[in-house]
Amino acid sequence: MENKYQYFVIKKIQMNLNSINPPLSNVQSELLKLFSNNIPEKDLLELKTLIAKFLLEKAQDKADSVWDEKGYTDEKLLQILDEE
Repeated sequence: MENKYQYFVIKKIQMNLNSINPPLSNVQSELLKLFSNNIPEKDLLELKTLIAKFLLEKAQDKADSVWDEKGYTDEKLLQILDEE
């Protein structure tokens, strides 16, 4: 009996998630499903830190890619800064 109820509740939540406007990104939707229950503040802080580190690494990778693509050097950066 309990499993049928849980299945119904999960299906209802999924239907509600799909009807939220504006539509959620795939990341938002997955995080909502994953963390539908409260977690301890310590774990929440750890998760926020993990996400921040992930996003920082992605930004650094992109910046490195642009740096290489543009052929920048330390000297070029100093020249750009001097122009301002």
